[in-house]
Amino acid sequence: MKHIKGEHGPLHWLFESTLVLKSVFALLEIAAGLGLWLVPHARIEDLTGWLVQSHLIEGHGSPVYARVAQVMGAFSLASQHFYALYLAAHGVVKLAIVLLLMRRVAFAYPLGIVVFSGFIVTQLHRWSHTHSPVLLALSALDLVVIGLTWREWRGQRGRPPPGPPPGGPPRGGRA
Repeated sequence: MKHIKGEHGPLHWLFESTLVLKSVFALLEIAAGLGLWLVPHARIEDLTGWLVQSHLIEGHGSPVYARVAQVMGAFSLASQHFYALYLAAHGVVKLAIVLLLMRRVAFAYPLGIVVFSGFIVTQLHRWSHTHSPVLLALSALDLVVIGLTWREWRGQRGRPPPGPPPGGPPRGGRA
């Protein structure tokens, strides 16, 4: 596997920091997916009912209450399994790419750019239905990661592969 030599500097530090942040998000997605898969559907309904009945969600007349009631009315067992698999798969793919980028594996740079671009398209499509600011924030983070990944990858593509200094022995160690 070809690896890309790392640089140091503030943008490289920012690149590595965003990778750490994305790996934390990926682990949370995997945990949420596993949680949705393992928790019985009746327990999720019970928890929602308790929240609503305990007036922890602002009371029966609030828009939050109405939204929770609407969402839970449409949250079937099939929906629960879909979201469980989606979150787990999304987290695993994201974590795999981030780990490859952290190891500076060369093919991970263009792969990460393509996959994270796909995440943005999916998130913005979903945002057009939900108007959730969280989706915009995640898309902005993905844009930053794409830009930094492009910068890291572009900065390394033009460099010659590591080898012996000019005038040194040819590769393979024989003179």
